[in-house]
Amino acid sequence: MNRFLLRHPLVRTLTELRGNTRACVYTEPMWGLSMNLCLPYASVFMLSFGMSDVQVGIIASIYMFSQTVFAFLSGAIVDRYGRRFSTAFFDFLAWSVPCLIWASSQGFWFFAVAALFNGMMKITTVAWDCLLVEDAPRDKITHIYSWVIIAANMSALFAPISSILVSRLTLIPAIRILYINAFVIMTLKILLLYKFSTETGIGRVRKEAVKGMTWPQMLGDYRGAAKRILTSPGTKFAIVISVLVEIAAMIGMTFWQIIASRRIGIPDTLLSIFPMAKSVLAIVLFFTVLSRVKQSNLKVPLYGGFLCAIISALLLIVVPGTGLLGYLLLSLSLAFEALGFAALGTMRESLVAIYVNPEDRSRIMALLQTTVMLVSVPFGYIGGLLSDINRTLPFVLNIGMLSLGILATAFFFGGKKAVQP
Repeated sequence: MNRFLLRHPLVRTLTELRGNTRACVYTEPMWGLSMNLCLPYASVFMLSFGMSDVQVGIIASIYMFSQTVFAFLSGAIVDRYGRRFSTAFFDFLAWSVPCLIWASSQGFWFFAVAALFNGMMKITTVAWDCLLVEDAPRDKITHIYSWVIIAANMSALFAPISSILVSRLTLIPAIRILYINAFVIMTLKILLLYKFSTETGIGRVRKEAVKGMTWPQMLGDYRGAAKRILTSPGTKFAIVISVLVEIAAMIGMTFWQIIASRRIGIPDTLLSIFPMAKSVLAIVLFFTVLSRVKQSNLKVPLYGGFLCAIISALLLIVVPGTGLLGYLLLSLSLAFEALGFAALGTMRESLVAIYVNPEDRSRIMALLQTTVMLVSVPFGYIGGLLSDINRTLPFVLNIGMLSLGILATAFFFGGKKAVQP
């Protein structure tokens, strides 16, 4: 058994991790242990304060707008202060501080302020991704990102803790406690990652390169990165896929809880059980199906991911209620969602890492993240409006976004030049 496990490509990659990549992957479960206990209840928590579906959508759009601003600034900030420091400092502002605000929330404006802080996570998205892969073996990128997603899913196994607290304390007091727990664990994760990581080689070069430059000069340096994006079919394709997956994931995360709780009738105490089951299934799929994906051929997993996510949305739309048939259809929907978004999440990150020039990574990722956010911002509000009309409509929108992903994949892989990094 041990020999079999050690021969498995994912396990072998995990045991061979070194330096910053190991520090990032090994501490990543702590993010899930802090945030994954709260996230299944985030939207319902807001509704508990008397907020409407439209207001929940507005919070999602504020969050996306904040991400857009900080995504644009992220490349210059990460080059100026380095990958390691930027990850630690802005992780605290983007996660630890909002956890305290959420824990003490009284209504719409608390969530709005928390969303503005939470948007700083786009700086850490760029900084942490650079810290993760800049010193990593290029041929292990897909497996490294698989472990990042597995780590997040493993932490969802503790979701029953949320259910127990909600059943015993009711929703609002229980979620306040979980956000305080998230503050403690997230802050500890930040400290551990900072201690066991070092600045990357490219990070040191970029810090030296921008020394003495003004902020306008650093932001002006984006022009060269933008030209390289426009001349790279692979990078443009990575941006399109990132936009579509980001919108679909945001709508799914925001409105799944609402449709499950308010339309289908799932009790609040059971809301966290379904994401836990989805995470268990996703872990199994990583070790059986997704570990066989070859980095040289990403077309099939992209097609499969989009198709599974579409089937998941269709099943969710037709769930009639909480009877036997309802729970069966909801379980099937979650199974297809687990496979679809596990594949799409890994492919999205892998495409960016594969097609972006390492020396331009921070600036190109900043522009990529900015583009993704600019396009995605209106969809939180649009999703809220649609949900206010009929709680299945956000998922009809998702089907449209995912179908565009299939078309984009067909167009990109239709040309021979496109498959070359």
